[in-house]
Amino acid sequence: MENYNYRVVKQFAIATVLWGVVGMLVGVVIAAQLAWPALNFDIPWLTYGRLRPLHTNAVIFAFGVSGLFATSYYVVQRTCQVRLFSDKLASFTFWGWQAVIISAVFTLPAGLTRGKEYAELEWPITLLIAVVWVAYAITYFGTIIKRRVQHIYVANWFFGGFILAVTLLHVVNGMSMPATLWKSYSMYTGVQDAMIQWWYGHNAVGFILTAGYLGMVYYFIPKQANRPVYSYRLSIVHFWALIFTYMWAGPHHLHYTALPDWTQSLGMVFSLILLAPSWGGMINGMMTLSGAWHKLRTDPILKFMIVSLSFYGMATFEGPMMSIKTVNALSHYTDWGIAHVHGGALGWVGFITMGSIYYLLPRLAGRKEMWSMQLVDVHFWVATIGIVLYIAAMWIAGVMQGLMWRAVNPDGTLTYTFVEGVKATYPYYVVRFLGGTLYLSGMCVMAYNTWMTLRGQKTPEARIPELKAA
Repeated sequence: MENYNYRVVKQFAIATVLWGVVGMLVGVVIAAQLAWPALNFDIPWLTYGRLRPLHTNAVIFAFGVSGLFATSYYVVQRTCQVRLFSDKLASFTFWGWQAVIISAVFTLPAGLTRGKEYAELEWPITLLIAVVWVAYAITYFGTIIKRRVQHIYVANWFFGGFILAVTLLHVVNGMSMPATLWKSYSMYTGVQDAMIQWWYGHNAVGFILTAGYLGMVYYFIPKQANRPVYSYRLSIVHFWALIFTYMWAGPHHLHYTALPDWTQSLGMVFSLILLAPSWGGMINGMMTLSGAWHKLRTDPILKFMIVSLSFYGMATFEGPMMSIKTVNALSHYTDWGIAHVHGGALGWVGFITMGSIYYLLPRLAGRKEMWSMQLVDVHFWVATIGIVLYIAAMWIAGVMQGLMWRAVNPDGTLTYTFVEGVKATYPYYVVRFLGGTLYLSGMCVMAYNTWMTLRGQKTPEARIPELKAA
């Protein structure tokens, strides 16, 4: 009888935890540099401008996407009741993805970059990403094609949508003309380049940082709560409404720029429409706990999952609001945007990933639960306090910056110089650093707990159940 392939799931789960520590450590370093600039020690490799893209790539692609690989490979096998389509291709996606990440670790601090948000990696690495991603798509959709269950569970819709959309986004925005081995130029110019970049950039949020993690929501929350999804019909409506609407929201990053005004307005309108499917999904996840809310008192893994939905709801309300042009006039270029992004990244993406990995790890070690559930609880509270400190500080700093920059004297001159705004922001940068340090500390606790859970444990052989005759 055939077994599930837990080996590659375990590899990606471990990589998720390790890269999470690395990515968040770099984030804390650059947060410290904003408060105390001398911490770059005048070393070019350690300057903020080089470490910041390393941080975003490490958190999104190393931590986040490794988590998506782990969970999607696990979910597609369990819900289709077959082994992965190809063990060799699955193994290639793991080692190929680690090669992409390690390439980023060396090239970004060296200043080798395309200068595009979330798409900084130079053309040889961009090509490697494309090859790995095609292997991922073949493995994933091949598994669905060979499934023994007729129905395709909704979590697989979200994972599949994320894989297809990222393929399209990466290829179109990655079009470039190589000049040397480590230097290339975009095939687009001017405002067209900006438009395509933010079509890509916002949909990286929409399809990697939203759709993929909603796949986790629809599988792991019902499993951990031992309750069915509140409304399966709503989950399907959520999927189609989300994937259609998200594609059009990118221009809201380019308000008050050279982008044609009608395009900016289109981005704003679709951003506002996005609130409906986003909150529909959040409510669906929350209501799955109907009749099981008492479990939150004793189950820290469920706390991670449900609080992640709270942050998802908050971020998907704040995003459409910030896309409104009059609000954007205040918020754009300020630290309010940083608060919004990290509310989503730390609270939504971080927590649902951590909760899902905590669900997986014992099953990948042949244990009933994590080595220490008390440490899982400690991780939850330390990380939650860290997020609150972080986003509250950046909200206050952002609104203050926006108001100071637009303040005008009766004679029409600016009330404050730019450096006065920087000085006023300083204490909030210190609080942001403290919040980030707490979040990183929680990640380190998770790494220790992961080590103790997996230490000395062989990967179990989980047999695929026989299907009963109808």
